[in-house]
Amino acid sequence: MTKLAIMGAMEEEIEPLLAHFENVQVVEFAKNTYYEVQYNGLDMVIAYSKIGKVFASLTAATLIEKFGCDTLLFSGVAGGINPDLKIGDLIIANKLCQHDLDITAFGHPNGYVPGGAVFVETSKELNTIAKEVAIENNLKVIEGTIATGDQFVHSNERKAFIETTFQADALEMEGASVAVVCDALNVPCFILRAISDTADMDAGFDFDEFLKSSAKNSAEYLIKIIDKLKK
Repeated sequence: MTKLAIMGAMEEEIEPLLAHFENVQVVEFAKNTYYEVQYNGLDMVIAYSKIGKVFASLTAATLIEKFGCDTLLFSGVAGGINPDLKIGDLIIANKLCQHDLDITAFGHPNGYVPGGAVFVETSKELNTIAKEVAIENNLKVIEGTIATGDQFVHSNERKAFIETTFQADALEMEGASVAVVCDALNVPCFILRAISDTADMDAGFDFDEFLKSSAKNSAEYLIKIIDKLKK
């Protein structure tokens, strides 16, 4: 690892990360802002993509192709589907899918396009390090499947469909697209989410109330992971 990319989808997801660093260099590119920092001798570029799969793909590709990052970590929030996940809990993705990708009319399974796959995997090595950090810091972290789509899912019926179809543990709007970009470009990828709302609660209300605290949980855990990566 020579240069580390750190991504979030929203400003609120990278603000608690940026707070850890001084001497931040700001680069404007492709209608977005990238923050270059050094941390314990490690070069890093931090960015929030804006919400959704297209912006996330653009930002991930830019971090890799323009800035030369060779490892990518994503930190943010997600909605919980797995009943074991409570607000503020942490989940790392071992695989991700696009729950809104649907060409089932042509006989393909949900989430699949020819030449692609329903699921894309993340880096086992990065996940192993993250689990070690969780144990060392007595953090509750689960590893599971995250489903990505270009919609904020608040319907329990839709959540049930995604859980049944993909056996997903959590829902968000960027992770799978970032993982697809990283997989295609052979860049190790790590997707971390803190739960901001759950299936049995009013998603709109909870998201507003718990976004910042959940994003802070995710960011603080990510910094500990970066410290471990440096060692």
